Amino acid sequence: MDWSHYRFRSRWTLPAPPATVYDVLEQAEDYPRWWPQVREVNRIDDSAGVVTIRAVLPYAMTFTAREARRDPAAGVLEIAMSGDLDGWARWTITPDGTGSLARYAQVVDVNKPLLRRFAVPGRPVFRANHWLMMRAGRRGLVTYLEAV
Repeated sequence: MDWSHYRFRSRWTLPAPPATVYDVLEQAEDYPRWWPQVREVNRIDDSAGVVTIRAVLPYAMTFTAREARRDPAAGVLEIAMSGDLDGWARWTITPDGTGSLARYAQVVDVNKPLLRRFAVPGRPVFRANHWLMMRAGRRGLVTYLEAV
């Protein structure tokens, strides 16, 4: 088993229609406005940017995100990631009652040397760190959607 390989899944119920949620999630450069752990997003061009994230643990991760799929009709946004993280992440937004369900899937290999060094003993802590980041992201997005 490669201890630096991760698969994450999250499900966010959100109080806005799918088109609204999609429009907000499509604007990655605005993530720092509502997702505290997304510290910075700097666009390189129309389909790529450099992202810096930092959750509870005292380390930041930086990666280049390149658009892999943008399909508003299917509610899918997907990126390829390279840098401290190599892999992909995907949002799939579908109707859920009067709101939306945003499913997040991510498959990555961690390249950051410090995290690779502590891959085995740190794995449960790294997974918890990701869970806390996702929980804060959902809370931030709910608040943001209520204001738009």
